[in-house]
Amino acid sequence: MSGTETAGVLAERAMTSKLAARRRWSPLALIGKGRILFYQVLVIGAFLLLWEVAIRNEWIKVYLYGQPTGIWREFVKALMTGTLLRDTWVTTQETVLGFLIGGILGSLAGLSLWLSPTVAAVLRPIMVAMNGLPKIALAPLIIVWFGIGIESKIAVAAIITFIVAMITSFDGAKEIDHDYVRMLKAIGASRWQIFRMVILPGSLPWIASGFRLNVGFAMIGAVVGEYISAEQGLGYYVYYSGTLYNLNAVWAGILALMILALVLDAIVGWIERRMMWR
Repeated sequence: MSGTETAGVLAERAMTSKLAARRRWSPLALIGKGRILFYQVLVIGAFLLLWEVAIRNEWIKVYLYGQPTGIWREFVKALMTGTLLRDTWVTTQETVLGFLIGGILGSLAGLSLWLSPTVAAVLRPIMVAMNGLPKIALAPLIIVWFGIGIESKIAVAAIITFIVAMITSFDGAKEIDHDYVRMLKAIGASRWQIFRMVILPGSLPWIASGFRLNVGFAMIGAVVGEYISAEQGLGYYVYYSGTLYNLNAVWAGILALMILALVLDAIVGWIERRMMWR
């Protein structure tokens, strides 16, 4: 396969991605998405209605499960006092900074391992061990090292996302079609040129998928850090409300976390689509 043919294949794949992106925004696709959204709202609404009816008829105890109307009152109250907005902003900073630091450094580390197979072979058992290790177990150490401020929560989130990003990007680099690599070697391309022309662009879908996973992992790291030691943040809000046995406030904090997770996932998804478009 010649260099011209290889460029043609890559251009064809880019065009396919662009056409797929256009189909996602066609009228029929938007109608389909609207129907799915309607069903989602319907399911959630039916669940909340059943929950409220069960509480009012005393089928289940409010002090054990909370109450939808009570959760909404706590949510609005926390918004009006500014507590929920402040804690949401703190958790957002911890999540985003940890996500960016861990995701970017992890992706660079994973891709760089392709340049040195020997180093990759040496580090492979360590990568497997770190991936299997519950990162939450590191949180107490990180709190001791970085203190109880925002830095420790960012560090927990960054460590969790670093491992995932490194493994994902490294696996993506290994999955690149070896025919391209052999062809470039045959025409005298250096390992760095192969990396820049084939490995890096070919690994972008894997890196983007890793980023989608890491949004949730980064939030887990931030919230876990807040659970262990914090004075602000949604994790602290949920934990503190639980110590007061205020389940409605606990659910309000969980609702805020769910909304934040959806917003961050939507942002990362938009960035992923932009990467695939280009």
